[in-house]
Amino acid sequence: MPTMVGEVVGAAQAPPGDGPGFVAWVRPWLGAMARLAGRLAAGVDRDDVVQEALARAWVKRGQYDASRGTPAAWLLAITADQARKAVRRTRPGLVALRDVEDDGRVQELDARMDVEDAVAGLPARQRLAVDCYYFADLSIAETAAVMGCSEGTVKSTLSDARTRLRVRLEVSESVEAVR
Repeated sequence: MPTMVGEVVGAAQAPPGDGPGFVAWVRPWLGAMARLAGRLAAGVDRDDVVQEALARAWVKRGQYDASRGTPAAWLLAITADQARKAVRRTRPGLVALRDVEDDGRVQELDARMDVEDAVAGLPARQRLAVDCYYFADLSIAETAAVMGCSEGTVKSTLSDARTRLRVRLEVSESVEAVR
């Protein structure tokens, strides 16, 4: 049975020191790590970011502290850090292109791109909160652990982000209606 991102699966203790045990410990969160890497490091191979994050987690596995958060929050914080590093290493202006198979998907793609553009226009802290909470399916507590702040700060940041997104998306919709 699949697990939810924040659900602890007998993994409240530190990650195992052996390779197979570590793999089993991180496996439930690989999908969330890949989604977050894809969101935070557009234009960079998300699998490379996840691999870097897993290598870093392996090296730092002795530093995991279950009292400070779930394995998911710890792994996703490392993933977010590696994604930021990957973006800094890429050339400015590098854009990921998406394939459009047929005209039926063009409108859906346009709508997604509007949302992507609106999210990309958020300040970095708000973008990280939105990516963690909405796209990586983290809880408020896990998002706070990834961001290194309190739960109240996450709630406030998400509220501010939703307000900005609402304004940006309403403006783009009204511009489209005029055309």
